[in-house]
Amino acid sequence: METTVRLSGKPVYIVYRNDVTFYTVMRFLLLDESEKVITCTGILPSVPETDIRYNIYGNYVEHPRFGMQFQIESLEKPLPSEEEGIIRYLSGTQFPGIGKKTAEKIVKKLGESCLQIIRDNPDILKTIGLKEDKINIISEGLREEDDGLSELVRFLNVHGIGMRNLVRLNRAYGKDALRKIQENPYRVIEECDGFGFKTADRIAESLGFSKDDERRLYAYLISLCMDLCMASGDSYVMNTVLEEHFRKDLSGIEADYDALLDAALKNRRLIMEEGRIYPKSQYDAECYTASFLQMFPWFDIDPFDEELMHGYLNRMQEEYGIQYDETQINAVEKFFDYPFLIVTGGPGTGKTTLVRALVTLFKLLYPSSTVMCTAPTGRAAKRLAEVTDNQAVTVHSLLKWDLESNTFGKNEDDPIEADLLIIDEFSMVDIHLFANLLKACRRVRRICVIGDEDQLPSVSPGSVLRDLIASEQFPLVRLNHIYRQKEGSDVINLAHMIHSGEADFLKFSHDVAFFECSRFEVKENVLKIVQWALDKGYSMNDIQVLAPMYSGPCGIDVLNNALQEAFNPYDRRKKQMRVGYITFRTGDKILQLKNQPDDDVYNGDIGMLEEIYTAEETENHQPVIVVNFDGIYVEYNPDNFKNITLAYCISVHKSQGSEYPIVVMPVTYQYSIMLQRKLLYTGVTRARQSLVLLGEKGAFIKGIQTLERHVRATTLRQRIQKSMSDDVLPDS
Repeated sequence: METTVRLSGKPVYIVYRNDVTFYTVMRFLLLDESEKVITCTGILPSVPETDIRYNIYGNYVEHPRFGMQFQIESLEKPLPSEEEGIIRYLSGTQFPGIGKKTAEKIVKKLGESCLQIIRDNPDILKTIGLKEDKINIISEGLREEDDGLSELVRFLNVHGIGMRNLVRLNRAYGKDALRKIQENPYRVIEECDGFGFKTADRIAESLGFSKDDERRLYAYLISLCMDLCMASGDSYVMNTVLEEHFRKDLSGIEADYDALLDAALKNRRLIMEEGRIYPKSQYDAECYTASFLQMFPWFDIDPFDEELMHGYLNRMQEEYGIQYDETQINAVEKFFDYPFLIVTGGPGTGKTTLVRALVTLFKLLYPSSTVMCTAPTGRAAKRLAEVTDNQAVTVHSLLKWDLESNTFGKNEDDPIEADLLIIDEFSMVDIHLFANLLKACRRVRRICVIGDEDQLPSVSPGSVLRDLIASEQFPLVRLNHIYRQKEGSDVINLAHMIHSGEADFLKFSHDVAFFECSRFEVKENVLKIVQWALDKGYSMNDIQVLAPMYSGPCGIDVLNNALQEAFNPYDRRKKQMRVGYITFRTGDKILQLKNQPDDDVYNGDIGMLEEIYTAEETENHQPVIVVNFDGIYVEYNPDNFKNITLAYCISVHKSQGSEYPIVVMPVTYQYSIMLQRKLLYTGVTRARQSLVLLGEKGAFIKGIQTLERHVRATTLRQRIQKSMSDDVLPDS
């Protein structure tokens, strides 16, 4: 029998309610680290109030039409309890071996003052029946925290704030952390990385801060500007739009918008230019990028022998058995003539061949030089290393990014030691990351960025590749000639057809197929196609199902659940663990959702779940999941379970920077809000050998005929043009 799940959160809005039967459908914000909004259904006698915390009890179920939902069996408004916080504290990782039951026993016996009682007299724990080793663990743990940490830990637990924030708060405030948070919890948004408005507001609410507190309104204005930019991908938001959202969101609360904005501008938390409002980070990133590129390079390379270079190039063509075309040779010449080069082109246009040539020639002409290759994702970096026969790492790894402080170890004070920097899959790089990369490039003499301008832009704000090209201030090489290969030629042809907004699938007989079916038949057909590929000798790692959305009958959540049950079903010999609505099982295909630089795994990496250890099997009494990412073994505990999910089906966005032998991609009108040319182009070009599309062909055609619904608003192009000289560059 399935165990009842308890979730804690706030209703967002009611989707549907029958006042006769009381059947209710609502969207519900989970108040955990994921802060995910889920769909809940159930018989609720009264309408739950929005913005009020509730505990809901029930189970996740799969609706045949609407996908994964939480079916509510009961709902309650929990009373605030300091006891719960103390129990979470005592059963946390700082007290290894002390489980929840032991913590509950202590609190029940000694009350809410138990921590101070234990500090004064640890032997009091003997009256509860604790053994000497556990008494020592608790008393020593409390004794070691004489610097204010123990009270901070207790405060975080009481208010339901994740323990991962302890390090950040301690680093920012030291022993004064608790006092400063209690004085003004909203200060953490500006002063301590990793805290958003929702977390600060949750603390403030529990401390009794009013909704119209000026500190709250000031913090919300700054956070709102960044949230709007993150949602749109823009670098800024117009002042009129920001004010409109601000007043709408705070309806019923008196607020002096102009005074709050003036304060944010004075403190340089927001920047205003001609009615545009920038978050400080976005404004500084654009300005630094334009300034750096205007000055680059600080050190030029020695003159090269052009005749020798062409000699090496001819020798390489003989060794590799290839013939560089005029555009590729032109690219090589520009690469050595100019310090910054942009190369763009679709699949099959020779980008790989060109990159190999650039790196090889540079090493031949400058034998003592250092070449560094980088890409936004682990898989893209690995592929770049194979292509260039040169070390390649992710951008975050190259910059020695620190997860806790969100800072980069490599910067102007500790720059990258390289003469040539190659950046692949550049369409995925956002303006903030690019600016920080450039800060570490003072000693780099040549930079070459390579990307496909027709792919989706970065997840975070900015459209860097587009803006660099549009500025017309840098040499640009567009690779257009398609080099047909035995494998993947149909995929490449379809990718290039997408530009015309038409696709004739009758022309494809080998590597591309489209199976028409309704959205309700997609799941069954995906299972059949995957089984067919497995029967042909492919492995589950060779096959990647892609989908644009998570919800619905053919969304990522439903397809992942179906693929797992079909190809890695429950078996008594396999361990499994339920985390939210996901069941993790040994043998599962796993997707990494966030960068974990300390573990050398990054957003978009795919691995295999090797082992699950229950709380009873570990020393600190916490469950552990072990995932193998191509030989890199990473352990996950409850604090970072949110960083992984099933990878049988992943989003098109998460697939960027990766290629798979076989891609299976459903396309239906259900995805209408997401369907556009760049998304479908990106999904199609993930297939290295074969592509299977299924669903409604009309939806695919409509999608490739739909250009970007929103062209990102940035000012990087204008800043570059203003800062750069008017030197005329050769035609591409």
